[in-house]
Amino acid sequence: MGAPLSRWPWENLGAYKYLLYGPLIAKAIASKAFDEGSSSSDQWCFYILILFALRGFIYTILCSLSNMLFLTRRRRIFKDGIDFAQIDKEWDWDNFLILQCYIGALVFYGFPSLRDLPMWELTGAGIALLLHVAVSEPLFYWVHRAFHRGQLFSLYHSIHHSSRVTQSFTAGFATPLEHLILSMVMGIPLLGACLTGFGSFGLLSGYVLLFDLLRAVGHCNFEVFPHQLFEAIPALKYLIYTPTYHSIHHTQKKSNFCLFMPLFDLLWGTLDDKSWELHKEITAGKNDEVPGFVFLAHVVDIASSMHVPFVYRTFATLPFSAKPFILVGWPIAFVILLLMWVWSKTFFLSFYNLRGRLFQTWVVPRCGFQYFLPFAKDGINNQIELAILRADKMGVKVLSLAALNKNEALNGGGTLFVKKHPNLKVRVVHGNTLTAAVIINEIPKDVKEVFLTGATSKLGRAIALYLCRKQIRVLMLTLSTERFQNIQKEADPEFQQYLVQITKYRAAQNCKTWIVGKWLTPREQSWAPSGTHFHQFVVPPIINFRRDCTYGKLAAMKLPKDVEGLGSCEYTLGRGVVHACHAGGAVHFLEGWTHHEVGAIDVDRIDVVWEAALKHGLTPA
Repeated sequence: MGAPLSRWPWENLGAYKYLLYGPLIAKAIASKAFDEGSSSSDQWCFYILILFALRGFIYTILCSLSNMLFLTRRRRIFKDGIDFAQIDKEWDWDNFLILQCYIGALVFYGFPSLRDLPMWELTGAGIALLLHVAVSEPLFYWVHRAFHRGQLFSLYHSIHHSSRVTQSFTAGFATPLEHLILSMVMGIPLLGACLTGFGSFGLLSGYVLLFDLLRAVGHCNFEVFPHQLFEAIPALKYLIYTPTYHSIHHTQKKSNFCLFMPLFDLLWGTLDDKSWELHKEITAGKNDEVPGFVFLAHVVDIASSMHVPFVYRTFATLPFSAKPFILVGWPIAFVILLLMWVWSKTFFLSFYNLRGRLFQTWVVPRCGFQYFLPFAKDGINNQIELAILRADKMGVKVLSLAALNKNEALNGGGTLFVKKHPNLKVRVVHGNTLTAAVIINEIPKDVKEVFLTGATSKLGRAIALYLCRKQIRVLMLTLSTERFQNIQKEADPEFQQYLVQITKYRAAQNCKTWIVGKWLTPREQSWAPSGTHFHQFVVPPIINFRRDCTYGKLAAMKLPKDVEGLGSCEYTLGRGVVHACHAGGAVHFLEGWTHHEVGAIDVDRIDVVWEAALKHGLTPA
């Protein structure tokens, strides 16, 4: 059993903990809060619920801002990313809101006179400010210092400090004891204003929301205050703390203990001398780092566009699946996507570190269906080209193109950009060589025949040519005899017999290994015999219509265990798993290869790339 008040009593309830708000919601509904002409005394429970919804929104929106790396990249404090382990620890960051919501309800219930407070009283704001500076700030300072000693730290406060890279949710990640004390610190100015007869609903809500805003800002992993502000008003640096100032406390734990005002660290000798120097360095953008590798992703559909860390980070840590809130957010996401389309700029989405090197993901704000609109072709290619040139200018070594960004009909698998800019220093990679290797190595060794759709595509051609060398019969579905014959001629004469052209799905009704490179309808899938396994490299992946068959996911590989800072899933893939084209670019960078990997796949390099991937710790997913 742990120390008293070191664990939340409802921590095993999971999402069901939100049912604890049920009695307060029922009280708000049962009261006269919704009746016309109802007095403030009838609305107190309703006000509390609204206030706590706004409090949760403050922490959530600041967390989203922290993860908007396209806005905050150059002002990040910690270079490391938020990984899955930290996000899991902070999953129930909002436990304190449930606690303080009931504290507020009990106060209003126990002191009925508070229900008749006026909406605003200016004098009360002055009293609350005075009490905050004179009582709450020094009280928090000394209690905070006490929690950094002995068992108080090991049993309670060490949990909060286990999150090195802070975000606004980290502010709520603490023990019940700490939040009870914080509730007292927050309540002293409000109680003082009310006891002197100058309390108001405006003061209660305004003070609490400002308190939360400052707490959330202080824990953000990006600097919000420009250093010019403190240079213009030097005294201000002792009146308001900054995210940089608080980050020093989180790493060193021996300085910068204040609540919001560094003045008290100055008075009691715990102010870190390098606080302002580091603040200026970060706001000047000197903490930025050039990645060695960039994966240029794209949006699959409107729903999946919400599966990013800056929308809601916990959702992004799980493989994408439809959730109820997506229906609510869909119209908003659609409008934002249109605005991003107009803005026509590639966005920095996420990053991770592997073997001490920085890997980033950028995203082209184009939805999957847009890639198939003839009039959108030039605009999409322009965006991809600008991203490549931007990476080249920055000094990026390798840029890998996601599925639709290297579409053959769009830009010839990246060939367009390499031919247009022959002096590129950044290597452009489609990653399809490793994609082909992953699909090929998924096929059981005893298979003697496969059925291949999308057979004349870039991947289909490479897979067919590789398998025929292994004396595996490949049924290639294509209506173009000319394209089939061109591929067949590439094979050595002794292996050409293993490539067979077919024009109808019924010809594969006895083949249990299907490699899908073209989307299949339910009718087309119905030709597969029972027990068929569908390997696939089609985007989006086919729907699992057959219960008597099995379906593989898109070709993917699991990153090595020593990857750091990875905190989001790549579309429907699991944690730490990336699409094979992403992994292919990473291997290209780790191997230091200096050639562009664009256009047709070099079949002779499939085994080379596969062995290099395994050498660097990547494993089949």
